[in-house]
Amino acid sequence: MLKTLAASRGLPRLAIAAGVGALGVLCFAPFEFFWLAPLVWLALFALFRSCATVRAALLTGLAFGLGFFLCGVSWVYVSLSVFGGMPWWLAGIAAFLFCGVMAVFPMLAGAAFKRWQPANFWQQALLFAALIAGTDWIRSWLFTGFPWLAVGYSQAPPSPLAGFAPLLGAHGLSLLVALSGALLLRWRIGLPVLALLGLGGFGLQQIAWTSPTGEPISVALIQGNIPQDMKFRPENFARTLLLYRDLVEANPAQLTLLPETAIPAFLDQLPPAYLDDLKAAAAKQGGDLIFGALTGDGERYWNSAVSLGSSPQQTYSKSHLVPFGETIPAGFAWFMSYANIPMSAFSRGPDIQPPLAVAGQQVAINICYEDVFGEEIIRTLPQAGILANLSNTAWFGRSLAQPQHLQIARLRAVETGRPMLRATNTGMTAVIGADGALQASLPPFTQGVLKAEVRAYEGMTPYARFGNWPAIGLIFLLIVVATRRGRA
Repeated sequence: MLKTLAASRGLPRLAIAAGVGALGVLCFAPFEFFWLAPLVWLALFALFRSCATVRAALLTGLAFGLGFFLCGVSWVYVSLSVFGGMPWWLAGIAAFLFCGVMAVFPMLAGAAFKRWQPANFWQQALLFAALIAGTDWIRSWLFTGFPWLAVGYSQAPPSPLAGFAPLLGAHGLSLLVALSGALLLRWRIGLPVLALLGLGGFGLQQIAWTSPTGEPISVALIQGNIPQDMKFRPENFARTLLLYRDLVEANPAQLTLLPETAIPAFLDQLPPAYLDDLKAAAAKQGGDLIFGALTGDGERYWNSAVSLGSSPQQTYSKSHLVPFGETIPAGFAWFMSYANIPMSAFSRGPDIQPPLAVAGQQVAINICYEDVFGEEIIRTLPQAGILANLSNTAWFGRSLAQPQHLQIARLRAVETGRPMLRATNTGMTAVIGADGALQASLPPFTQGVLKAEVRAYEGMTPYARFGNWPAIGLIFLLIVVATRRGRA
């Protein structure tokens, strides 16, 4: 097969690269063929090596990226067309262009690899791994960042490589996957390296970087399953309020979580009696309730999480907004006029906000895709003992978005050594252990309440202390070593 890759030229090579990219989606949830990832990036390494010119490698990387992202994040079209009300043809063009922009990153990796390709095989492998991980890292912050489907996420538990996450984070895992894949081209080298990495990851999983503290608390995670096209309709507003009130009252817990914008209205527009009912229900066990709502000051408004109950009322406001969904980039107001997305011009909350002191715990809140950014999640550590995510991924329908998001959250738990609670509108509502294990979850697109007991954790993993810097340092070190001598 690898000889076929090396021998392919022109359009056949691009078709193979696109197919390999599409195959790469199987490494991620819901398929979770984590063992496939080294083979996928082995194939890409072989394709890059066989390119005769920088232009050929550039096009090969572009084709791989288009196959990868068009198959992996096709749910962007669903949010724009099905729920955003955008004409199908414009939503299709926008989704394709979005995936095309994402494909630029493997394209640049291919061009850079061929431009500086060393003669030595080991240096080639090091350069390839550094470029794949490096472009994933750049993608995580450039233009506000979109690190979805970064290679390292494929190694969330149950992959043994997840043991390296508390040390190097997701981008460090990207580096290990790409390096092991490249080395497999010389299987007598690659297989022992891959085995050693697997054994090393398994050994690291036996290290307790953090430890439980205090007594367990009871939690209730409420999944309302309100269709996105009904969420903001005025005629459905009263029904939504009653639904959540009834579910809260029927499922008392020390900590109750409702999804992102569970209450589709501004906080100060809600009937005081309704808020009193929620507060009383939460306080029955001396507990607290956290729910998603809109807050504002008359000129600006925020996507927020608000607490009510036995503790003083507190608020967290989302700081990392979704471009085109929660904030309109300069010059794109015309584009958003074709969509019907309520509240698409939020203000940013502060970058650093304290955990919410609720139910006798310090709970770090993140909203929707904020948990995709590991370096932002660790800002609340070591104070926070529990992580909590409020999401509404109903925007993406029955697509790959929800299981992919859950997989990302599982890796965040491993990186930080903290349990993660996820309360979502349509899925995936779940309790994730500090080791990334999925302890309990609700079926998606069902209405229900997930009840469990959770303990806070204390201590700091190396990743929580240093963030992405060790992985970034390794990436640049490998680039220096790989390009120091013997260029082809």
